[in-house]
Amino acid sequence: MMLPPEPRGPLSEQLLTALSGPPGALSGPADVVDPVDPLADEDLHLALYCCYELHYGGLPCVDDAWEWDPGLLEFRAALEEPFEAALGTPAEGAEPEEMDLALRAISEASEAPSLSLFVERQADLEQVLEFVIHRSAYQLKEADPHSWALPRLSGPPKAALVEIQADEYGGGRPDRIHAALFARAMRALGLDPEPGAYLDVIPGHTLATVNLMSLFGLHRRLRGAIVGHLALFEMESSIPNRRYAAGLRRLGQGEDATAFFDEHVEADAVHENIAAVDLAGGLARQQPELAADVLWGARCLAELDARWATRVLSAWDAGESSLRDPSRALTAP
Repeated sequence: MMLPPEPRGPLSEQLLTALSGPPGALSGPADVVDPVDPLADEDLHLALYCCYELHYGGLPCVDDAWEWDPGLLEFRAALEEPFEAALGTPAEGAEPEEMDLALRAISEASEAPSLSLFVERQADLEQVLEFVIHRSAYQLKEADPHSWALPRLSGPPKAALVEIQADEYGGGRPDRIHAALFARAMRALGLDPEPGAYLDVIPGHTLATVNLMSLFGLHRRLRGAIVGHLALFEMESSIPNRRYAAGLRRLGQGEDATAFFDEHVEADAVHENIAAVDLAGGLARQQPELAADVLWGARCLAELDARWATRVLSAWDAGESSLRDPSRALTAP
């Protein structure tokens, strides 16, 4: 049976100790000592990830009634505060008809190193396994964080989001749900597709990229940010996924391992225009006051993804594991 993760500091220890018992054991906000890096802190982001996970598939051995426990929500809010503060604040917006150009400008301004090119051209199988483990924190629940926006939108933006999400969930075919395709890839690579199986070795800077989506998606006041996040996510996805698939084939992997990435090459090329023009531009047209939030959400995605890719590639360049505990890093099967 899957077990909860091991604590990484006082915050996650307090949380996980409380979650091992009945709801009601948390009182008062978390005592968050200013972390050195709120965008990557191991303790903060594990605790926050576990809080958010109660809204998704839950945590092993944890009572589902914890999800809406008032003490837990107060604890979570104290974790969110330094994380959100470190993300900065919205700046300028864009006219609805220029939203796609503004989003592309954010993508082009990113200084992130290309992880996808490295995987395509030179990653070994052990590094590919690490990459897949990093991605599992999100991909095994792919689309769910963005789906929180559905009841918060109306009219054309909502219709655009439904169109995108319908594809993410397989268009009515359970075997084509993107999370299921990712689980299939993990099995093909000899990895455990059970959600949370690798949580103990996934570092804080990776968890932060997933926590960002949950932060935006679970707060109605941040609905513009989750729309901007998804728009840029879709716009930047097609080419990297083609490269990931090519890298897997270079290493001798077959369709079971590549189907997830191949699917995104085609699907996200279609989604790109819908996300940028109909969803992001449509929301800016419908609620102009949210235009700055849309671009802020996209910038936050670009920044956190750049930080993640930099750390992963830096570890590999140094001949080290990119996972949290090198002694527990997987080797190629």
